[in-house]
Amino acid sequence: MSTQIAVRLPDDLVEFVDELVRHGDAPSRAAVVARALRRERRQTAAARDAAILAGVEPDADLNSLAEHTAALPTDDLD
Repeated sequence: MSTQIAVRLPDDLVEFVDELVRHGDAPSRAAVVARALRRERRQTAAARDAAILAGVEPDADLNSLAEHTAALPTDDLD
């Protein structure tokens, strides 16, 4: 399911979005906005997780997992 919404963006951001679509980096303006919001949601979740982990005792297994995850590329995540 999806819901159509209207947003106002500064001209420079609209130009950037349109350039991505024009160059084939995204199929539509909506796809660019959705991708950006998914990234924002992941970033918020990661910050929340980091805050939780900062409050617990160090754990060698969790540290290894965090180091591994931090080394993963993020460019292709949607």
